[in-house]
Amino acid sequence: MTISRRDLVKTGMTAGMALSMPSVLRAQPATDAGRIVRMVMNGDLRVFDPVVSTANTTSDHAFAIYDTLFGVNSKRIPQPQMLANWSVSDDKKTYTFQLRDGLSWHDGTPVTAADCVASIRRWAQVSQAGQVIMERTKEISKKDDKTFVIVLREPLGILIELLAAPTSPHLFMMREKDASRPASEQVTANIGSGPFKFNQALAKPGASFAYDRNEKYIPRTEPSDGLAGGKLVKIDRVVWSNIADEQTALAALQAGEIDFMEAPPADFYSAIKNDPNLELRALNTSGNDVFMRLNFLQPPFENLKARQAMLHLIDQEAFLSIMSPNPEYGCPLTSIFGNNTLYSNDENTGWYKKGGNPEKAKELFKEAGYSGEKIVILQPTNVATLSNACQFLVAELRKIGVNAELAPSDWGGIVTRRANKGPIETGGWSIFMSWTNDLSLGDPIATGAIFAANGDNAWYGWPKNAEFEILRTRWIDIESIEDRKALARDMQRVWWDFVGSVLLGQIVLPVAHRKPLTGLDMTASFITMWNMQKATL
Repeated sequence: MTISRRDLVKTGMTAGMALSMPSVLRAQPATDAGRIVRMVMNGDLRVFDPVVSTANTTSDHAFAIYDTLFGVNSKRIPQPQMLANWSVSDDKKTYTFQLRDGLSWHDGTPVTAADCVASIRRWAQVSQAGQVIMERTKEISKKDDKTFVIVLREPLGILIELLAAPTSPHLFMMREKDASRPASEQVTANIGSGPFKFNQALAKPGASFAYDRNEKYIPRTEPSDGLAGGKLVKIDRVVWSNIADEQTALAALQAGEIDFMEAPPADFYSAIKNDPNLELRALNTSGNDVFMRLNFLQPPFENLKARQAMLHLIDQEAFLSIMSPNPEYGCPLTSIFGNNTLYSNDENTGWYKKGGNPEKAKELFKEAGYSGEKIVILQPTNVATLSNACQFLVAELRKIGVNAELAPSDWGGIVTRRANKGPIETGGWSIFMSWTNDLSLGDPIATGAIFAANGDNAWYGWPKNAEFEILRTRWIDIESIEDRKALARDMQRVWWDFVGSVLLGQIVLPVAHRKPLTGLDMTASFITMWNMQKATL
């Protein structure tokens, strides 16, 4: 059986489809129309702790309720956020940080330096960037209630960049009693110091979550710029509605029952553009780089030949026609450093071929000793872009004689299952797909979740290659852009030799929203809810 893009794309979309769809949400009364924003996010929120999960929905939740020491602006330059000031000693080994006035937790207690110390230590247990910091750290301690220091054994010129890195797991400040938990144990209190408060009373797991304006939050005075500057909350409440069926979500958007839909499927674009009340906008114009993670710990992808087979199998143009049919929103990608960073390069990309090379892939699977073992692909059914790509992949694998099957679940289920290191018989997996912001790939240290190849300590898939890790570690102390470009080529050469992941292409995922909703921002793939406002019609 051959599966084409036509088979995968839902049909029957028209601009007037909302008239034929049953209403699933009660429209908000006019009295709160301009003060409450209702959103449907790209995947359901299952894990609330941004240290435990790198899922974008978890990060979006965390940016609402927590705050950060630094925030990067639109030029990705770190700016103080919770800090009044910071300084470094002449020998570049002692960094002193002082909190700004007026910081308090949602329970009314003040934010202290001890909270920050505990938060950094917990984050560093799982963050590749944090681990780099801790390897060079002699001491992290508080000096007084508002001041703490990081004392290094040797200088680390990128320390501030690592503390501010806009990649998951992001460094959010938590209360000391929450941050004292092991990184493997989820924090469930949802009490931060950020611009929104999590409304526990309105929480309906699987259905909706609500975030209320934190009236006691004191924003910075600088203009908002990316993740930096003043976080001004101009609405009273944001409600995340979990509507798994995308047609139902679009109908709700058209009917005014929700205000925002993240990453609508590409076959909805014409309906959205033709609706005079809606707008389709590309907030993240740098694009998302879509990739596959292969499980290095289990057959068949513990075998290099099997991983190389996947590299040759992929026809990026075919995948792009499924994930992002409009050429305006998609293009091929061959560099592990993305398409738009300073370090993007073409080293060791001879595997790339229009149309892919299924015969080469079949040959490599044979050389790997593959003999029909089941390959399980985790399919996120509520993320259409990846769900469709998974269906296409399983069909392509079956064409070359691979026993591939889908394991469908919502994104929350994928986030849970991908942590399983065991065989598929005990709930493990072979392949899952995800994406990351293209610009984040310009920093292999801060974006350690994607780049790390240190086995059990790496991100899901657990790639391992000692030569690559030696090269990646060199990045820490290289300051020249030209030297980093040369190193990036060496790193890419090794990466494609051992196949740390497989690229499917670069896509831009526009959002859909009702026109009265303004002030939207999506810095580094994260949706921030401050500065949003909603006009009443």
